Amino acid sequence: MALRSLALPQADVRLDEQFLLPAEATALLRELTATIHWRHEPITLFGKPVLQPRLTAWHGDAGASYRYSGLQLQPAPWTPALQALRQRVEAASGAHFNSVLLNLYRHGQDSMGWHADDEPELGPAPVIASVSLGATRRFRLRPRPGSGPVHAPVGLELGSGSLLLMQGPTQRYWQHAVPKTAQAVGPRLNLTFRNVVGSG
Repeated sequence: MALRSLALPQADVRLDEQFLLPAEATALLRELTATIHWRHEPITLFGKPVLQPRLTAWHGDAGASYRYSGLQLQPAPWTPALQALRQRVEAASGAHFNSVLLNLYRHGQDSMGWHADDEPELGPAPVIASVSLGATRRFRLRPRPGSGPVHAPVGLELGSGSLLLMQGPTQRYWQHAVPKTAQAVGPRLNLTFRNVVGSG
């Protein structure tokens, strides 16, 4: 399938629900979960250090350092599996990526709060390509308070093997989140490919 556009004002969001075949997604989830060096980082939230409610890893080209929530991330090298996936995502999106943030949601209580990927090193109109593996989780979008368009929040069920592309003015006017769920769900791995400006 190809990326299809979602009708959101002041945003360019596209989704391919079958970017990877089910067997490919399952094999990739198994490999990455077992081989990536996962970190459980403390972040600063409302001025206090707390552990992130998920496991993370940062891989990319040399020099593609990234800062968010008080963390300064230096990239680990691309693994063969991540490099191959990057090439496929670049071919599907038409964009270039020099880094990827991996988030491992171990169960339904692991989550991601409301935020926008608008750090200065991503540039004024970043392209974010997000691949999901494993359990289906709800991905939420809402206008940024005080600056976004008048629109009700949107919920997407991102299944294993899906590719979500956010580009153009999306990060300027919209926030996104992966909320907790009381449902019994298995692990979900999300990979968000980015291009850190000025690092090659």
